[in-house]
Amino acid sequence: MADPKLPKIGFVGIGNMGRPMAALLVKAGHAVTVLDRDAALSRVVAAEIGATAADNAAALAQASDVVFTMLPNGKIVHDVLMGADAIAAHLAKGALVIDTSSSYPLGTQELGRELAALGLGLVDAPVSGGVKRAINGTLAIMAGGDSALVERATPILQALGSVYATGPLGSGHALKALNNYVSAAGLAAAAEALLVGQRFGLEGETITRVLNASTGRNNATENKLSQFILSGSFGSGFALDLMAKDLRAAGALATDLGVAAPQLQDSVALWNQAEQELGKGADHTAIYLYLKALKESA
Repeated sequence: MADPKLPKIGFVGIGNMGRPMAALLVKAGHAVTVLDRDAALSRVVAAEIGATAADNAAALAQASDVVFTMLPNGKIVHDVLMGADAIAAHLAKGALVIDTSSSYPLGTQELGRELAALGLGLVDAPVSGGVKRAINGTLAIMAGGDSALVERATPILQALGSVYATGPLGSGHALKALNNYVSAAGLAAAAEALLVGQRFGLEGETITRVLNASTGRNNATENKLSQFILSGSFGSGFALDLMAKDLRAAGALATDLGVAAPQLQDSVALWNQAEQELGKGADHTAIYLYLKALKESA
């Protein structure tokens, strides 16, 4: 049963990450209304988690004090919020938007100015941790924006994980893009090490076990090599094209700020090539398959 004292939540985008996040907000006592471009999915998920499915943007806005977005990129977030007859047009003044998507930081700042002109607030609060941590409520949440708005958003976000205030609007999205660069670089390095070691004759599990006992240990060696690469499942739940998109955002940010970041730009090129080769829908751990194909064709 929803607690009438808590803010009413609208949640837009109920895919792999959005669905468990919306479910946790229901569990925390919020009345939650969900909206997805797949109306049938909205109804199914709403029934499963105890939320309400909105028929359109206006219905979601009118039922919400706070609107979450968990969408593929910042352009889609902008269209959903600011397009013709979109959500922002129907929100009451003083409502808060929390963008948990991985959006481009400078675009987030522009969106914040557009929403402020309508009397609406924006906090960028991208998340890290993947589907498993979205389900169990242990996400790392990077919250950027006006300090009063971040303070207002924090009790709501704490139902989803740990909140780290990062600074002004856009800073959460900047840090998320940079985090995913470091994550992607670590995964690619681990995959390359695995391929070289296997060619030499080392067992994959031996490589992984020793890396995890040594200075090469990282998120990929701990949580991806055995689980999704050596197992052959390539099913972590995070798409390669989304990782490539986040890397492009990090690379563009470095360029826009005039920062030379050669390893970052090399990573952008690598993941762009892998995206083109493997296609939409491939799991990001399939970077191993892309690198393996390069090895075999060399």
